[in-house]
Amino acid sequence: MYWFTNSMNIQPVSKYFSFLIICFFFAGSSISQVKVLSLKETISLVQANQPQLQAFKEQANAIQQNINLSKNTLVPDATVGYQANYTTYNNITGMSYPGLMMPITGPPSVNNNINFIPGTALAALIKWDPITFGQRNAATAKAVAQFQSANAFYNQAVFKQQYTALYTYIDAVYLQQLLKVFEANINRIEVSFNQSLVLARQGLRPGIDTVQFQSALAQARIDFFSAQKTFHLQLIELARLAGLQESSNAIVLSDTLFTKSLPSQPDTTYQFANNPVLQYYQSKQELSKASLKEIQTSWRPHLDVWGNAYGRGSGVEANGVIDKSYGWTLSRTNFGAGVQLSFPILQFSQINIQKKQYKSLLKSDEAMLQQSKLDLQKQMESAIVNFQQNNQIALQTQVRLQSAMFAYSGLELSYKTGLIDYTQLSQGGYELLNAGINKANSFLQVWHSLLDIAVAKGDINIFLQQLK
Repeated sequence: MYWFTNSMNIQPVSKYFSFLIICFFFAGSSISQVKVLSLKETISLVQANQPQLQAFKEQANAIQQNINLSKNTLVPDATVGYQANYTTYNNITGMSYPGLMMPITGPPSVNNNINFIPGTALAALIKWDPITFGQRNAATAKAVAQFQSANAFYNQAVFKQQYTALYTYIDAVYLQQLLKVFEANINRIEVSFNQSLVLARQGLRPGIDTVQFQSALAQARIDFFSAQKTFHLQLIELARLAGLQESSNAIVLSDTLFTKSLPSQPDTTYQFANNPVLQYYQSKQELSKASLKEIQTSWRPHLDVWGNAYGRGSGVEANGVIDKSYGWTLSRTNFGAGVQLSFPILQFSQINIQKKQYKSLLKSDEAMLQQSKLDLQKQMESAIVNFQQNNQIALQTQVRLQSAMFAYSGLELSYKTGLIDYTQLSQGGYELLNAGINKANSFLQVWHSLLDIAVAKGDINIFLQQLK
């Protein structure tokens, strides 16, 4: 947000000089296509074009897959493995391999025989957990809560970037309005400068007036360029937020009517259910509840239903006779099935520690949720006070501007007739410039206050509807 104080004394240019400035301002636009940008399009572009928001969205999509993973544990797990070995006589069956095959010792030999004999093994294992005593449901509930939290974080990030873009947009329009105020003021200075030249030749005004007007005109032009630089920087920031590739010279702001009118009184009821910040903390609370539930169900029995099939072949017979051809066949087979019920007896201490940990996290999230409600309530209260007071100030600045314009017209006429000097006329011009700046700034503050109310409620449409 950019502010201009009276000490800056920014002032505009003459018609001829304005023409040159406009030509310079739109020089880049002739090269690239002009981008007309409205407020509604801005918030749509923010959500669609910002890479950071796309990253948050994909992170939420990735976390969503945890829901399917937790439900997928109902599907049986089947593993099949095959071995073909060429090993020593002393231990020729399926060799030990981590994770699947168990070593089975071959027939004993009288002597150490390290002749290499072929051997094979084929195994299949099926494991199924049809009943989890609530553990699967708890894991699924936690996965759902994780996705809701990630999605709430994404929505909060989108909302933050959108209202930041709206602030930037209306600030840019404010700066654009200031440039018009400054230009009109420089036009007045140049008119007075030209008049001082004529009056000085006629001996009606001192020549020093001409020098003073010339100095004021130069300073006004310098200040105009400074304001224009700030305006361009604001457009560059707006383009960044909206993800636009166009240069600042090619962007035209279409929503500018709010600089000429004030919004009506919005709905000021304290309703924050739609606020993304509140929803984010609510989702964090639900995630902590689901995590605690998962820990509570972890100290329950585990029921496994299993079945396996195993076949092996060895090039050594039971009587010690070697027949290598048998090593490539599955001459011995076994099948089995069963149920296993296990219970982590000694894990109760670990589980209790984890339960205390997650209970504390849950209390923390509950406290943060209450804090966010309090913050939103006070944010809303401040926004309402600002809106009401800023609206009253804006009405008075319009009165001041009309009075300053009338007073300057009188001073200008008095200067021409020699009734007042340069100092009095320049003071009247400064008062008129300051009144124009204050009016533009007061309108900006009213619309800022309205946007603050929309932000507190979590509904940007409250702001956009006033633009119709």
